Amino acid sequence: MKNTPLFFGFIVFCILLSANTSYAQEKKDSATYYYYKIIDPKENSDLSSGYQFYKQHKDQSLLKKDTLRAINDLRMMGLSQLKMGLLHESEGTSLEALELLDKFKHNDTLKQARYGLLTHLGIVYRSSMDYDKAIEVYQKALQITRTQKDSITIINNIGNIYFDLKEYELALDQFEMIYTKSLNHSNPLQKARVLNNLGAVQSKLQHPDALQNLNTSLAIRKEQENNTGIYQSYKNLFHYYKDRRDKKTAQLYADSAYIAVLKLNNKPYLQDALALHTELTEDAKIIEYKRLTDSIHKAEQIQKNDYSFNKYRYDKQEKIAIENELQKEKEKRLKFIYQSLAIFIMIVFILVYFLLKAKSKKEKLEEIYNTETRISKKIHDEVANDVYQVMTKLQNEKDPDDQVLDDLENIYSKTRDISQENSFIDVDTNYNELLKDLLSNYKTKNSSIITKDLNAIDWNAISGYKKTTLYRVLQELMTNMKKHSKASIVALSFQQEGNSIHISYSDNGIGTILKKQVGLQNVENRMESIRGTIIFETEIDKGFKVKIRI
Repeated sequence: MKNTPLFFGFIVFCILLSANTSYAQEKKDSATYYYYKIIDPKENSDLSSGYQFYKQHKDQSLLKKDTLRAINDLRMMGLSQLKMGLLHESEGTSLEALELLDKFKHNDTLKQARYGLLTHLGIVYRSSMDYDKAIEVYQKALQITRTQKDSITIINNIGNIYFDLKEYELALDQFEMIYTKSLNHSNPLQKARVLNNLGAVQSKLQHPDALQNLNTSLAIRKEQENNTGIYQSYKNLFHYYKDRRDKKTAQLYADSAYIAVLKLNNKPYLQDALALHTELTEDAKIIEYKRLTDSIHKAEQIQKNDYSFNKYRYDKQEKIAIENELQKEKEKRLKFIYQSLAIFIMIVFILVYFLLKAKSKKEKLEEIYNTETRISKKIHDEVANDVYQVMTKLQNEKDPDDQVLDDLENIYSKTRDISQENSFIDVDTNYNELLKDLLSNYKTKNSSIITKDLNAIDWNAISGYKKTTLYRVLQELMTNMKKHSKASIVALSFQQEGNSIHISYSDNGIGTILKKQVGLQNVENRMESIRGTIIFETEIDKGFKVKIRI
């Protein structure tokens, strides 16, 4: 009852029952090869190589998002770890498989796989003497069993745990429940196992049916030539007679168990059978040796379990720490990306804002120039022409009023000047000559206009509306000079520095106390509209100076 091979056999059965069908069909592939290395290992290296294969296979399955194969790979990994004695590692592998099952969309369809994993965990916990956990997972497995056979297996395992704990009454309840379920069971070996376990626990409770149940189980197993079962029956009969101090009969069953186990070629069973003989000796040294050996073995097992548990816990904590660090790094990268994206969007927004603003400003300037041109044309075509026609009519009369004619002529001159100041300017063709013509129009016999380096400027690099604005500014300055300064010399110097153009204006006129009247204010507004600058310098009797930058 206490030997793990029975439990290994059960796990093998569960895995065979629920393994992916492709594994069974592909007899000659590497998966099948390593499958049998774990199921029926010849040496420990078979288990190790099988574990490595299924670990790599599991990683590939997860990359392919093949959850079913990954779960099956984890089950095989857990079985190999259990057989190697790596109990806590086997527990962790099984729990990982259960986590995948919980995440799987159709996990209800994989109840048999869950049943197998829970049963495997029960074996792990029993082997590590964590009996409470073993019973807990067996109860969970019992809730999802689909067949009577599966439920009998689980109840039998729970009964064995109570037997280990020497809680024989609780064990009897489990085995009697199994016996009731097995009355109509057609499998004789199943019936033999139930009777053997029932008889064993009845023996501990001095139940009168114990010996009959043990003998019936042995008879069935002999008839079925079930050597493993025969050995288990002999072993329980040995304990039955040993507990009743019938050493002679107990010795007979110990010998029979030894002969039966020789046919199995199983070293753990052979060691177990030989240990039966030491239980009958009266030699105090052998008894002490056996007690000491059992005590050391138990201590080593506990120490091994503690080491495995601590190693597993440390590895798991280290894995969690690495995963947390990776998650923090991922969150940090995402935060940086989001911040960079936000900054980029903000920069784009600002650029778009200023581009739209500049576009709107340009459109407004163009609209102003178009409006000025339209008004200029209207003044010329309608007002100036009408004034000219009135003058012509008055001149044709016999006695025209000279004063009225002079006034009309002044009005006509002003109208014409306004029209010219705001008329359309073709700044895209030969801008140098255009400026020269503008400045030369203000030359008189009393005023000289001097320019320097006008031809050195690359006007093609300047936009059309900036050139138009500069033209209007110079026109306004020259008009202001003609009307107010009484200058005899006007000098304009042009200089280009990179993308900037600097223009210096100076005259030797009478100067003034600077007050920005409408004309000068218009000049400043025009320069501001193209993001240029204009600075006025003047004093009484010290001329007039202007510095322009565009």
